[in-house]
Amino acid sequence: MESFSQYRGDDWTPERVAFHQNLEMFAERVGLIVGLQSNGKVSQDNAYSEIRQLWKELKGSKGHLIDNKLGKNKGEQTD
Repeated sequence: MESFSQYRGDDWTPERVAFHQNLEMFAERVGLIVGLQSNGKVSQDNAYSEIRQLWKELKGSKGHLIDNKLGKNKGEQTD
């Protein structure tokens, strides 16, 4: 498993730590994809598609871990 940096936010929650780890993993994977594309191992279109998919996963993670939690804390109903 990858090693992650520590989350140092004042608003520490297990969900925020999990999202922080997902964010670091996203950044690491994007860096790898860019490196592969730069060295001609994958096309620009393929690199873009892979990064776009990773972005969608990160966005979903934020919605699941952070946004839904905030809505519940404020007494709002989330779908």
